[in-house]
Amino acid sequence: MRRHVLILGADGFIGRHIAFAARRAGWQVTAHARNPKALGRMGFTTLRADLCDPATHDPAFWKPALAEGVHVINAAGLLSGPDADMHAVHVAAPAAVYAALAQGARGVLVSAIGIEADTPFARHRRDGETAAPGTVTILRPGLILGHTSYGGSSLARALAALPLVTPVVGRGDQPFNPIHTDDLAAIALHSLEQPPATGPHVVGGPETVTQKQMLQAMRGWMGLRPALTVPLPRPLARVLGTLGDAMRLGPISRVAVDQLSHGVHAPHALPDGPQPRAFTAILHAQPSGTQDLWHARLYLMRPLLRLVLAFLWLASGVLGLTLPAADFLPLVSDTLPDTLLIVMARAGGIADLGIAAALLRGWRPRLMAGVQLFMIATYTIAFTALNPALWLLPLGGLLKNVPLLALIAITAILERER
Repeated sequence: MRRHVLILGADGFIGRHIAFAARRAGWQVTAHARNPKALGRMGFTTLRADLCDPATHDPAFWKPALAEGVHVINAAGLLSGPDADMHAVHVAAPAAVYAALAQGARGVLVSAIGIEADTPFARHRRDGETAAPGTVTILRPGLILGHTSYGGSSLARALAALPLVTPVVGRGDQPFNPIHTDDLAAIALHSLEQPPATGPHVVGGPETVTQKQMLQAMRGWMGLRPALTVPLPRPLARVLGTLGDAMRLGPISRVAVDQLSHGVHAPHALPDGPQPRAFTAILHAQPSGTQDLWHARLYLMRPLLRLVLAFLWLASGVLGLTLPAADFLPLVSDTLPDTLLIVMARAGGIADLGIAAALLRGWRPRLMAGVQLFMIATYTIAFTALNPALWLLPLGGLLKNVPLLALIAITAILERER
């Protein structure tokens, strides 16, 4: 058979690992993504396509990439979003890809376990499985771990790395049997070469551990001393997850909380295919590095930093709109007309409140980091021109803007997950 595969969603956590595993195994890989520039720099042949674009819902769009028996692994997916986007990514675009497969070509759909639930994600995943023809093998993996991490696995590392305590949702007795991304990739590639019986196939590792045991083991893998396990009541965890969704706080979400609340147990594997490694073997196979500990420790700092900055801009905006002119005009007296200075202060207050609202909503976080850097730099230059002595105020004055610029720059780095 021809060993050429198109990987949908190759820039995601699962897709990247499958792409690299396929290349190591000697497959010719075409890596698809909405923005594949990074994949191109990694040495892959790429295909740029937004699965929400109606053009990708036509098999004719995909036929050139799937000519001469090219196979497909569909690792694309959305956890949340508008209903139209969810349908496009999980159903419409993949259905067009399957229809464009040449005779004899095979496909693999990396779906998800637990899609019997009554949620938009589960419903669209089920519809996506229904759209897959018999030539497509459906895999439903459980919790996926890898040399890198994303989403649920990143949150698990972050909880395990907290100082002093390790919080668990509920009693921490929920079952997990993680599977490594490389093992999932091996199963997916095997399914192209030796198609198994009709699926869906639930795939997980052979070792089952509780949530508490999993987090304790991850903590030990990072070389950290044992910590006190603290139960987090499920209702409180769900409230935190709901707030995280509303504010787009990344690792704090209902999906992540539900995953930890109910456990992720996928007890099966393909009987005649590659066998996944046990959870303990996964941890023992790869040493943790400084970057793993840094990522785990900084992961929950990312939403915290955004909330701190939002509070800063909110307070600055309120002060800019309400502070009496007599309290700030003496600081910049005899520079510009008082009326103009008051207008500038009120306008700055409105702008600051707009930045605070964007941060609280999680709107375009990397763009907003640039906006914050620009605003603080502008304020610093303007007030330096109006009154250089503001740098010498006892409590910091303009001097505080220097660490603020560094903090925002760090936040911009943390907001990039892939």
